[in-house]
Parts: sequence; C-alpha cells; structure tokens
Amino acid sequence: MSANGSGFAMKMVVAIIRHERLQEVQDVLDECGVSGVTVTEVKGCGAQRGYTEKYRGAAVHISLRPRIKVEAVMKSEIVGTVVDKLAVAGRTGNGEVGDGKIFVLGVEDAVRIRTGEHGPETVQHGERAMWGH
Repeated sequence: MSANGSGFAMKMVVAIIRHERLQEVQDVLDECGVSGVTVTEVKGCGAQRGYTEKYRGAAVHISLRPRIKVEAVMKSEIVGTVVDKLAVAGRTGNGEVGDGKIFVLGVEDAVRIRTGEHGPETVQHGERAMWGH
C-alpha cells in the first residue's frame, strides 16, 4: 500500500542494457514524460555467460560483462507503454543474447525534497527535457 492507501500509484522500471543503447533508452523515457533517470555502470552475468582471454600468458575467464543500469520512477498507468518502448530501444539490431533485462517494482511514495510534495506528480514532467541533446 502507498502512503495514500491506494496501492502502488508509481512503479520503478530498472533496465539493464548495453552501453551503446543508452541514448535511445533515455529518449524513450523523456518522450514518455518520465521526469528523471538514474544511470549506473554495472557488471553482471546472465544467459550471455562469459568469455576467456589471455592475460600475462594465462587463460582468464571473464564472467562479468559491463552493462548500464537505468532506473526511473513513473506513474503506474504509463509503465506498460514505457516497458514496451524500452524493450525496442534497448535491443541490438540482431536481438542478441546479452541485450539485457527490464524489471518493474512497486514504489510506495516519492517526495520532492525541494518542496516536500508527495506522490506521482513528482515523477512526471510536462514537456520533454531532451536529456543528452
């Protein structure tokens, strides 16, 4: 339940993507009216597994691949559209293993620190911010 007792009015979408897909993913979030994004460089493994390379004459197995984690909180009613568009924006041309994953989590509340305002209005903007342009 959220602070206002009505269930989750907001969701957090977490996308693990390849570095080269970041601008397209940011553009989708901005286009959908999401007011903020957090981007973190991460390493992990999944279906892609690792690879072996030589380092100082020894074979070394590299199991953790570099990726970008994009986190954004948004109104629940736009999550389906955002996730569908993110899946397209994050996909490589061939839809390769290792393109990433998208997770959706419930968010109970959000507070704009500057004003003390609570709720979904704190995570939605009215016009495109054009991040990175």
